[in-house]
Amino acid sequence: MTRVHASEVARIAAVLLLVVAAPTVGDIGSCGAPPDDLDPAKFFRAKAEVECERCVACDLATAACVRACNDPAQTELEVGCYPLVHDGEACLDAIEASPCSTFETFVADQGASIPTECNFCPPEAR
Repeated sequence: MTRVHASEVARIAAVLLLVVAAPTVGDIGSCGAPPDDLDPAKFFRAKAEVECERCVACDLATAACVRACNDPAQTELEVGCYPLVHDGEACLDAIEASPCSTFETFVADQGASIPTECNFCPPEAR
């Protein structure tokens, strides 16, 4: 049986301490930056652009597609809802990455669904 020296244990402990105690990349507020609140008007404009592009790419002509391409009226979030910029980015990424069959459920005329990344303030959280 091999004997472990105290110096080896100390070296491993020092490495573990550095790795475990380091800030996680992507943590909100990392590098001293405060988290930014989502600008609703800017977000809804960007969301309409992404949805319009997806509607065209997927050859969809639902009422939500027409609204996204012509008159994205929504500019306000629900009262008491305070998502961060990162939340909005995750929502837009989810819409862009969804296949046409999934995206079609987001803009359906009846029974439309919403990507979980875009559900900033679910009712049970209020």
